[in-house]
Amino acid sequence: MTVATKTRRSGRRRGTGPAIAQRPWGQPRNARPPVEILSRDAVEMIHRETLRVLKEVGLKVTSDRAMDVFEAAGARVDRDNQRVQMDEDLVEAQIALAPSRFMAMPRNPERSVIIGDGYLAFTPCGTPAYCSDLQRGRREGTLADSQDLIRLGHMLNTVHLFGSLQVEPNDVPPDLRPLEAYASFATLTDKSWRMFAATPRGVEDAVAIHALAAGTTPEALKGQTALFNHAMVNSPLILDGMQADGVIETARAGQASIITAFAMAGAMAPITMAGTLVQQNAEILATVVLAQLARPGAPVVYGAVATNVDMKSGSPMFGTPEHAQGLIASGQLAARYRLPYRPGGYTASNSVDAQAIYETQMSLWASMLGQGHLFFHALGWLEGGLTCSFEKMIVDAEMLQGFSAFLEPMEITSDSLAFDAIAEVGPGGHYFGTAHTLARYEDAFYAPMLSQSATYQAWEEQGSRTATERAGDIWRQLLADYHPPAMDPAIVEEIHAYKARRSAEILAGE
Repeated sequence: MTVATKTRRSGRRRGTGPAIAQRPWGQPRNARPPVEILSRDAVEMIHRETLRVLKEVGLKVTSDRAMDVFEAAGARVDRDNQRVQMDEDLVEAQIALAPSRFMAMPRNPERSVIIGDGYLAFTPCGTPAYCSDLQRGRREGTLADSQDLIRLGHMLNTVHLFGSLQVEPNDVPPDLRPLEAYASFATLTDKSWRMFAATPRGVEDAVAIHALAAGTTPEALKGQTALFNHAMVNSPLILDGMQADGVIETARAGQASIITAFAMAGAMAPITMAGTLVQQNAEILATVVLAQLARPGAPVVYGAVATNVDMKSGSPMFGTPEHAQGLIASGQLAARYRLPYRPGGYTASNSVDAQAIYETQMSLWASMLGQGHLFFHALGWLEGGLTCSFEKMIVDAEMLQGFSAFLEPMEITSDSLAFDAIAEVGPGGHYFGTAHTLARYEDAFYAPMLSQSATYQAWEEQGSRTATERAGDIWRQLLADYHPPAMDPAIVEEIHAYKARRSAEILAGE
């Protein structure tokens, strides 16, 4: 399998309707040097202050298992206060064990993606309470909505893996939602997906269902990363029991943990971005240490949000200059530890409007310039993460396609330099009919999926439809064209039988 994006500029769906211009499946790679807003000395200052926080302040860890793991490795554990402190030697030795890249290998090997090493992987937004579209408006998510969003993500070539369900299935009892998610992911897509390790047996159930779908065993998966857990540290400086236990279980199952601190300057972190970076770094590194102590070499990803709050309302802000600086600086810190980096695409806007786009663009550009690898919430995110929009899934896919095309190297050859064409046209002519143009025009430029360049009069004749309205046409068309990836019906039955058995056990309190 090749993960590099193919050079052909556009793909065409199968079906009888109008063609949708998608780039072919593949991972873009950012080979450009990173933008650095921090000097090397500044990065080292943050690193040293981080080690000081871990040694002198520590984290509150509300898991007996995690405290046992830390204590066995030589950390200082105050069980009465659930406080864990660790010296710099322990921190640096364990971080050095984490791989700088790994492969996420789903049931379809052709959908494997590299995490790290300059490769970019995009995920849709994760588990908001609401979803929205122009026809039905904003509403609480249902299982049907979450499954439609999986289908849409499966059809979009810009979606490399799923960071979570794109909306909570609020019509499913909370204890049963992980199982419904696992069965849906396993049967509706062949891309990698997220476990919910913060629930009892969450990792075990996810690995078991994926093993059924992939035709393998949970034991065999210990040597093959297919799934991942998203662990959130509770800023400031709290690693709660479910998150900590999930990191341990994920590592021991041979799967990956994305470790994120939601440090908001002025609220749950110091009001200076420098102080926020120190606290965020301490929270992430302590959790990375836990993963390595649970299983040396466990794949982990350095996850960062590092934004500010509105000091008038207390609401988190996204796409601000401070947020962009925080994302780029966080990328420098991840690079300092040779860890894959998870930034994302964010907006606080309540609709798919200009604010939604400029804030998302600001965070996506900062994520890319900061050498991000795994982009969370890159499609569909609205309202600070409370809503997933069907239309914004398409708008964001268009932006991500553009980013992917931008990252392709410019062709510099004797033919592309076009001397013969320049000489043929000479002063005052045009290039529409030259042999050089005719040989290249079909795939010379990026073909947008959503954007259009009709004249004003033609646009009026077509109904004066906005990009958001056109995005609605595209997502509905993609869902109409959806077919589930091939799977033996007997395996589908096994997956649903496993889900039914475990659901009955959960409801019985077992």
